Amino acid sequence: MREFKLWFGLASRLTLGGVLLVAGFLKYDEVDKSQMAVRAYEMLPVSLANFIGIVLPFAEIGMGLLLILGAVTRITAALSALLMVVFVIGISQAWARGLSIDCGCFGGGGQVEPGTANYITPLLRDTGLLALGIYLFRYPQSKFSLDKSSQQNLEKGI
Repeated sequence: MREFKLWFGLASRLTLGGVLLVAGFLKYDEVDKSQMAVRAYEMLPVSLANFIGIVLPFAEIGMGLLLILGAVTRITAALSALLMVVFVIGISQAWARGLSIDCGCFGGGGQVEPGTANYITPLLRDTGLLALGIYLFRYPQSKFSLDKSSQQNLEKGI
């Protein structure tokens, strides 16, 4: 069972980290579109939405890299899980309020033609990623991790 947890931890790190890395990478050089995507949710003042639109891609890239490397896994997993909660809330409220937007999760985003918005797929994806973040917070040890405690535990057979 311990061996399974270590391998599942690796798969969880690579999946969650990979998704965050790709999402951030696809947005980092088009922050104007990232800002537009955050504003489309109509949840925040424009200045705060614009700030988040600038910071978010770089935060996603940073968290993605840390998870892939297995560095500060517990903290990064908690931040990633929190980010997924924010995404789920944002998408859910947009759907409930009848907004017709693209989530902007992998670039783009903003208003779309009425009736063409897809909320179920991003909600299911982000809920699954939230579950991986929670798992990694609870069990941060995994194969091929840079975390010192993870490597020491592996060597001790814990």
